[in-house]
Amino acid sequence: MNPVLFGLCGAALIAIGLYGLMVRSHLLLRLLGFNIMGSGIFLLFGSLAARTPGPLDPVPLAMVITGIVVALAATALGLALAVRLYEHTGAVVLPDEADEADLAREEGSDGGVVR
Repeated sequence: MNPVLFGLCGAALIAIGLYGLMVRSHLLLRLLGFNIMGSGIFLLFGSLAARTPGPLDPVPLAMVITGIVVALAATALGLALAVRLYEHTGAVVLPDEADEADLAREEGSDGGVVR
């Protein structure tokens, strides 16, 4: 197969994951976007390993394997934090910054700003 096609698919996955990470306020959807973006990066590294004819370059492949393990640990941590957030607040949706500012004004605090 053509490594350029894999590179373009990896770039598309990175863009889709970044969009999901930036637009969604639900924590699990953001975690899904983070994982899609990571998969795109792994695919991009794999396509970089196959860019030359002959044997594959082992360094990008080792980085992909290491990245998969780190992504698994980060996903487990994110899911554990989402469960704790749900137990504490009863929701898994992150508040907007505007909502936090309104809440801080209602409480009379300055939102932790040091002056």
